[in-house]
Amino acid sequence: MKFQAIDLLNGRSRSAGIPKRVLLVPSTLLLTIFLVSLISRSSKTLSPEVDTSNSHALLPSIDTSSSNSTEEKSCDVFLGEWVSYPGGPRYYDETCKLLLDQQNCFKNGRPDREFLNWRWKPYECDLPLFDATQFLKLVRGKSMAFVGDSVGRNHMLSLLCLLSTVASPEKLSSRYEPLSPYAKYESSQWFYADYNFTLGMFFSPFLVRSILSDPNGFSWNSRVNVYLDEADEEWTTRIQTFDHVILSAAQWFWRQMVFYEKGQVVGCFGCKNENITDLPNTYGLRKVFRTALRTLNELKGYNGVTFLRTYSPTHFENGEFNTGGSCPRRKPFAKGERRLEGYPLEAYLTQVEEFRTAEKEGRKKGLQFRLLETTEAMMLRPDGHPNHYGRMKNKNVKVVDCVHWCCPGPIDTWNEFLLHFMKLGTQTSSS
Repeated sequence: MKFQAIDLLNGRSRSAGIPKRVLLVPSTLLLTIFLVSLISRSSKTLSPEVDTSNSHALLPSIDTSSSNSTEEKSCDVFLGEWVSYPGGPRYYDETCKLLLDQQNCFKNGRPDREFLNWRWKPYECDLPLFDATQFLKLVRGKSMAFVGDSVGRNHMLSLLCLLSTVASPEKLSSRYEPLSPYAKYESSQWFYADYNFTLGMFFSPFLVRSILSDPNGFSWNSRVNVYLDEADEEWTTRIQTFDHVILSAAQWFWRQMVFYEKGQVVGCFGCKNENITDLPNTYGLRKVFRTALRTLNELKGYNGVTFLRTYSPTHFENGEFNTGGSCPRRKPFAKGERRLEGYPLEAYLTQVEEFRTAEKEGRKKGLQFRLLETTEAMMLRPDGHPNHYGRMKNKNVKVVDCVHWCCPGPIDTWNEFLLHFMKLGTQTSSS
């Protein structure tokens, strides 16, 4: 999960049906790109198979068959850059009572504020600031659930704090009994009485059933049995009546994992067991997204809008989280400074591929799917993590965190994206 600058010649081929964008400007093409930039509004590096008609794209663009595409023909809000925005937007600060200490960077002592002085600016339109009152009016009488790992929870907490500027919810967790061993500490639900709106987090880091198999209990290196074809009951038994579901996962797939299908061991990642087939972690990632999305398509009574949020990059430099790595940068990367490689790139492409397949099937049943392509915007924000100002959940223990995001911070942009598509959905329904 380490970021490195790599040459375009090492770029990966992509499946047909996945539009093409790449993230690194290779040094051997800098002169060419400079000349192109004199003509185009922004620069990008093109792989041999990239459509050159979209010259500012950095990641695979939205397929025109996508449920997002009708609105995005005029503007793709995920194509853009971070621009200076002194003084804000400051939706909330460390006084947000709903914020966990884990990502409360200012409370934990982070001294700088420069990382707040940037806004995501799409190339072809404006992305409005988050309007909490407008959001709550759109979700009046409805419900929304986040399903995934702790970065998904990070996303939900950003939304809670954004909404806290106009409304205070009641926590319903006392009425809710988590089913999985992880969810006991992570899942929660909130209710906004004035808007009859329920917001929930169902903690399911693998999206499918998983069991800790380490006799020493949970740790960073503990082995997990992952049942790739069995969706996690932590969320499948509770999600039927939700109107919006934001699905995400990928951060836990660096653990030692024993993969099961149809109740039988099919392989392992990181186990170094000669008697078990060694499989890449992306094998498991693809299978769990396929299972989760298929489950939503087949879930009796579910008529909600499914959002898939794409992979959230980490930014460890000079090591990983357990080998001295950190994320000390104080400003966004410029376009062309970095690109995705290895697992982050494969995770992103895997998610998009599985999303497209599920979306096609869901459309036959009248179900709506939306893709929140946050990967491009966030890979440019190494400055937005807690870094040395992270904390372990429920423990006053410092950690170097280059996985989660400071609140407030660039993660608030995810909810600007979310509100953007919710408004478009309302316009489509009314028309």
